Amino acid sequence: MADPSLATSGGSSGLAQAEQVRVISRDEHEAAAASLAEAFRYDEVAQYFIKTPDTETWTLDQKWEMHLKIMRCVVLAHCISGLALAVGPNHAAVALWMPPGKNMDDQKTMEHSGLSELDKQLSEEGNCRFIEFMQLLHKTKTEVLGKYDDNSWYLVYIGTRKEARGQGYARMLIDHVTRQADAEGHVCYLESSNGKNPAIYQRFGFTTVQNIKLKRGSKPVELDIMVRHPGSREASCDARTIAHHGQTAETA
Repeated sequence: MADPSLATSGGSSGLAQAEQVRVISRDEHEAAAASLAEAFRYDEVAQYFIKTPDTETWTLDQKWEMHLKIMRCVVLAHCISGLALAVGPNHAAVALWMPPGKNMDDQKTMEHSGLSELDKQLSEEGNCRFIEFMQLLHKTKTEVLGKYDDNSWYLVYIGTRKEARGQGYARMLIDHVTRQADAEGHVCYLESSNGKNPAIYQRFGFTTVQNIKLKRGSKPVELDIMVRHPGSREASCDARTIAHHGQTAETA
């Protein structure tokens, strides 16, 4: 999912240019998860499994710990079977990508990451919503990508800590993979949970192809489905062209 604060990640600075994107090891998955949890603290989709009618008696600390636990499981799953990246001090920005031919649905990854135990830790309604979420995302990705589904790069999460925004870290984490995808001729795919972010992803060559909704809550929670074809960035509008067309989002 898109970082809910991606729109405030400004142009690259000298600091960001001096930083290097690196692969996150299993030993540091908790620190990386803490950064993602902060970035998605108020995200509607991230809270969809936690703020439910049957968790009204939970304390704020209990809800935060559940949010953090989900992020730990997802980050560890990507350390095991995908590609977890970080840039900046103290995991300032983190991106979770699933490479072509990979997924985190196998039994080993589910068990070792803790994802298989979430159904026992979420509330009853939270678990129903998590199942709805996973099934909808899987179904949509399969339908949208078709024959390219198993041969695509999937941006599952990207987030930047509040104090590290405006350094160009999000751009670095996306560029790191899209350059490789272009060289290999692979499609890239993502779901954006923030309505402001599709305009920013357009600068990286992504195009919105569909809008989906999670419907178990009191109001639908929407996600924009975006796809990027190889070489799309060069063919798409750059930041200046977007500005000329009236977009107001800052450079990522």
